[in-house]
Amino acid sequence: MAPFLGDIDRLPKSMKVLLENLLRHIDGKSVKENDLQAMLDWLSTGHSDREIAYRPVRVLMQDFTGVPAIVDLAAMREAVKRLGGEVKRVNPLSAVDLVIDHSVTVDNFGDEKAFGENVRMEMARNLERYAFLRWGQQAFNRFRVVPPGTGICHQVNLEYLGKTVWHEQQGDQCFAYPDTLVGTDSHTTMINGLGILGWGVGGIEAEAAMLGQPISMLIPDVVGFKLTGKLNEGITATDLVLRVTEMLRKQGVVGKFVEFYGDGLADLPLADRATIANMSPEFGATCGFFPVDEVTLNYLRLSGRSDQQIALVEAYTKAQGLWRYPGDEPVFTCQLALDLATVVTSLAGPKRPQDRVVLSQVPQAFTAFKALEIHNENNHKNATDDENGGLSDGAVVIAAITSCTNTSNPSVMMAAGLLAKKAVEKGLKTKPWVKTSLAPGSKVVTEYLNAAGLTTSLDQLGFNLVGYGCTTCIGNSGALPKAVETAIAARDLTVSAVLSGNRNFEGRIHPLIKTNWLASPPLVVAYALAGNIQINLTDDPLGQDQQGKAIYLKDIWPSTQEIATALEAVKTEMFLKEYAEVFNGDASWQAIPIESSLTYHWQEKSTYICQPPFFDDMKLIPEKIEDIKEARILAIFADSVTTDHISPAGNIKPDSPAGHYLRDQGVKIDDFNSYGSRRGNHKVMMRGTFANIRIRNEMVPGIEGGMTRHIPSQAPMTIYDAAMRYQQEAIPLVVIAGKEYGSGSSRDWAAKGPCLLGVKVVIAESFERIHRSNLIGMGILPLEFMPGIDRKSLALTGDESISISGLAALSMGQKVSVIITDNDGQQRKIETLCRIDTATELTYFQHGGILHYVIRSGLSEPV
Repeated sequence: MAPFLGDIDRLPKSMKVLLENLLRHIDGKSVKENDLQAMLDWLSTGHSDREIAYRPVRVLMQDFTGVPAIVDLAAMREAVKRLGGEVKRVNPLSAVDLVIDHSVTVDNFGDEKAFGENVRMEMARNLERYAFLRWGQQAFNRFRVVPPGTGICHQVNLEYLGKTVWHEQQGDQCFAYPDTLVGTDSHTTMINGLGILGWGVGGIEAEAAMLGQPISMLIPDVVGFKLTGKLNEGITATDLVLRVTEMLRKQGVVGKFVEFYGDGLADLPLADRATIANMSPEFGATCGFFPVDEVTLNYLRLSGRSDQQIALVEAYTKAQGLWRYPGDEPVFTCQLALDLATVVTSLAGPKRPQDRVVLSQVPQAFTAFKALEIHNENNHKNATDDENGGLSDGAVVIAAITSCTNTSNPSVMMAAGLLAKKAVEKGLKTKPWVKTSLAPGSKVVTEYLNAAGLTTSLDQLGFNLVGYGCTTCIGNSGALPKAVETAIAARDLTVSAVLSGNRNFEGRIHPLIKTNWLASPPLVVAYALAGNIQINLTDDPLGQDQQGKAIYLKDIWPSTQEIATALEAVKTEMFLKEYAEVFNGDASWQAIPIESSLTYHWQEKSTYICQPPFFDDMKLIPEKIEDIKEARILAIFADSVTTDHISPAGNIKPDSPAGHYLRDQGVKIDDFNSYGSRRGNHKVMMRGTFANIRIRNEMVPGIEGGMTRHIPSQAPMTIYDAAMRYQQEAIPLVVIAGKEYGSGSSRDWAAKGPCLLGVKVVIAESFERIHRSNLIGMGILPLEFMPGIDRKSLALTGDESISISGLAALSMGQKVSVIITDNDGQQRKIETLCRIDTATELTYFQHGGILHYVIRSGLSEPV
């Protein structure tokens, strides 16, 4: 360490990683000595407003967000070629790993053929996308692809890619430094459990990072979360993470680091730490960091890392002050504490991951939700669940063991298998209307479930393997059985999904399911047996045994000792076997033809991969930013509009603008695939922007879905159609929103889509960190209402026009005047806060976007 820094022993471990990053890249330009001094000053204040340039070692991608990133790189090469530059300049300068995990859909379930059929359908649907990725693999340097059917990117990262301490050879010397990364998925934070600093960024920001641009960020506040005690018998890591999520969301940690400390960590397995870290986006933090200790080394050893790597991790972290010792008490901005013994069995729902509900209170929570729903009682027929497929309100129609959050954790997976085994022995069966699925995060899970003798019982209850991917958690739940869908729609039933995932936002899991509940894998199995969310699993029986005796959840819940015994089946050899050829793929992957070329040959009729128009009119010198004159309001949104509402996701409806486009291209409805799979086609994605079936635009009260009014004609139409009409009229657009605008996944299309629709400004009460950055990265200005002012106090209806001047001289954090002109010509002037927070972000905005800046920077550098 530089001697002028002084004593930094009590700096949080996560901040020490940032400090090391600055020290290693100090150059007097992007990193200065004053940056290091600001880190030291942080010790006395717990806060800093200083901007720093952070350079992560590597970038992690999944295919939904990764494909458009590689499409952008290919388009950037085209732009460089058009402007007379060398296309090889557009190349990753950092290591990039893309894991194909978001494309498999649960089309088939409940039998031994499900996995094979789903994989076959995945390959058929996505062949063009996969061929494009294989092209990218040979066209770009430092870019690797993990083929489909291997695992979820975050679990692969945890079990294989992550090193905790990175090392590389430079000349005749070997340099070691912390493993750091950014990812194009918000749950990149899962790797924090392994002592690796990483978080999710927008796809465009990740592209810039892999092209050599630093991540511009403010020195963060760090919230210390002290863990003490031990979990009680029968309490799972899922129960713990839901409690932590609730506490931190209540505390308010958006844009902050959370660092876990305390002697309770000694008894918290690495998988449990990863489960908590995974949910950082749900509690709103940038990351949820766990320091390195003996538990970390044990996991590295179990998962097959080399003895040399493990020795390096221990020696380096101890030498650099990154090792956790008993009694460590770093300095934090603020602190929370949790006694692990106070955690109780819980779910989260019905539509937000931070809304924890104690198990016994789930029926009441469902009833309260249903009371808020608008029901036509004349058409609503009460029906009882029966063997003929009859459904009632609260019916669990999806029970899915899915996502990176919990399938990375052997203890909860073994618990699910043990519960299934006991249920089968008692003669219990899954209710016939429940769509069941098991989608592990890696093949290692299948290995240890087989070794423990639990796969057969899961299969008997319908939890057959359906694929290795995110599936239900990202909306790839597939269709429900026809009879079930018909009954739900015909009788306006409020039904439920229970999943072991991390996201349960409305409209995400399935369009017909209004309540979605996050639960541990064993509870997912239990609810499949119960068949209805209104059953109190604490007091009510799950069913009866062969003798007619009532069977309760407590009768089949596995003990801590039973789980521990099952965990003995998890062996290092399983990790070594499954990751030995992780980049090879199966025969169908290897058979995909590869086109050898530096630039991509765009297929004119492709409905999956299209050259985006972002750089079509780009010039070598950025043009002056124009003021906003008489812009129209495209939509007015309330609080907590997420990127799931904004960005296209899930199934494509035939009668939607995207559906009409695909049908016009000759695509059959059965071949629509999902929005996620078509993220490489901007023509589909811009039509699906703001098209979520549950989004509510206050310009059209009482209507759900992507609708608005065209002003001044007052004609109701889809948001896409209105935007295209405004473009024909050369009218810029503004979006108005409430608090926490853009919370949710790091979806680049939540910024790209509005950009292509013509949105120039978003004015909100507050922004989620990643989405605010993404908006700037696409040249959209984020403005924040001043305290006491919002859409309600202004009585905005959407009929108003918006004008903003002085944008050419815009500075970060300044107050920006907004002129609101009412229908009668009356004008009101309000002050807003420019949420361009750093000088680097301002530079990106002045260039029209981050990728435009990267292209121009590359062209200006000497060959």
